[in-house]
Amino acid sequence: MRTLKGALERPPRPGKGKPCPSTRAAPAGGASMTRPPMPRLWLGCWLPRRTDVGDALEYNPNLLDDPQWPCGKHKRVLIFASYMTTVIEYVKPSDLKKDMNETFREKFPHIKLTLSKIRSLKREMRNLSEECSLEPVTVSMAYVYFEKLVLQGKLNKQNRKLCAGACVLLAAKISSDLRRSEVKQLIDKLEERFRFNRRDLIGFEFTVLVALELALYLPESQVLPHYRRLTQQC
Repeated sequence: MRTLKGALERPPRPGKGKPCPSTRAAPAGGASMTRPPMPRLWLGCWLPRRTDVGDALEYNPNLLDDPQWPCGKHKRVLIFASYMTTVIEYVKPSDLKKDMNETFREKFPHIKLTLSKIRSLKREMRNLSEECSLEPVTVSMAYVYFEKLVLQGKLNKQNRKLCAGACVLLAAKISSDLRRSEVKQLIDKLEERFRFNRRDLIGFEFTVLVALELALYLPESQVLPHYRRLTQQC
């Protein structure tokens, strides 16, 4: 099993130390690790342009997994002289879900998806990764890519599944030494799970790469909270 630190380390540049492995330098399946000129109009036809609100947000890996979200207005905090306690009244799951989504929409009006839909997509990403025997660190990196796009307001109902699939594919190529057959198997699984065409996925992979500003190697502080949650659930 690959360690978290090992998966996040950037490979050495060619000419400085060991040569950079080909699997790290250029992910197979259509995405290039170099930055070609990309017209903003072409990107905008796939992903909405970043809003001012999205620009101002600094990524927080605990934000969308905050356990306070499901409580909403049904939580009551009682403060006493020497201690503080929280009481959560019983509420129907459907009402709790509705309240959670409304609270989330009020706080992040630039995000086009509900919090329940975002979490549902993340569950699909995790389940698919487990079927393909991907390491938890790979799923954690895919979560970071995905949540960054969400918080920037780039996802909508039309592109959400392609974004989720592209994030898993990019994370697998960056954090794992996949062979060509394994990449093909992963693309087959993504196509089956999210019900899109593989041509659309391969084309959209580069779009997501540009939206992330080619920043696929992540600091440990962004990945570790997701990694801990995933390993605790196993």
